[in-house]
Amino acid sequence: MSLKSKELIKTVVFFACLALGLFLLRQFVFTPVVVRGHSMDPTLADGERVITLKNTEINRFDIITFPALDEPDKNYIKRVIGLPGDTIAYKDDTLYINGKEVDEPYLDEFKKALTDGQPLTGDFSLKEKVPADSYFVLGDNRRNSKDGRVIGFIHKKDILGEVKFVMWPFSRFGPIPEVSKQ
Repeated sequence: MSLKSKELIKTVVFFACLALGLFLLRQFVFTPVVVRGHSMDPTLADGERVITLKNTEINRFDIITFPALDEPDKNYIKRVIGLPGDTIAYKDDTLYINGKEVDEPYLDEFKKALTDGQPLTGDFSLKEKVPADSYFVLGDNRRNSKDGRVIGFIHKKDILGEVKFVMWPFSRFGPIPEVSKQ
């Protein structure tokens, strides 16, 4: 076997291993996702490309993606508000979890920009606690979001990943800002 043949084989094996490694990472570690719609404005905008990490521990205020239960072949991106066992209520544009007021700093700028005198989030109270192995989610743009108030609870097994990083546009390139877990 000539030297050129050996180099060619090494190159093909290298690229095959690289392709296999990328495929395995995509299957088990991360997934690229395109944001569709305005339900997560201003945190995530329509058309942005984000990276979700699979198999992470889900905490309050994490942003997750999951299959749309009411629209086959579509995924939703929403923020986790309620954890298993929580009671959730909204009154006067304030979130209450288990009867305690909880701050949502990621909404402050959006609330200040409202000019119609109406709340960002209308009053509601869940009739039941968040079930075991499930989560209650809301979009950040509460006026324009088909979220847990409409679609119900999201089961842990249905979560595709946690949104961690914006890839595109380059002006927003970087990690999603962490929110203090309360």
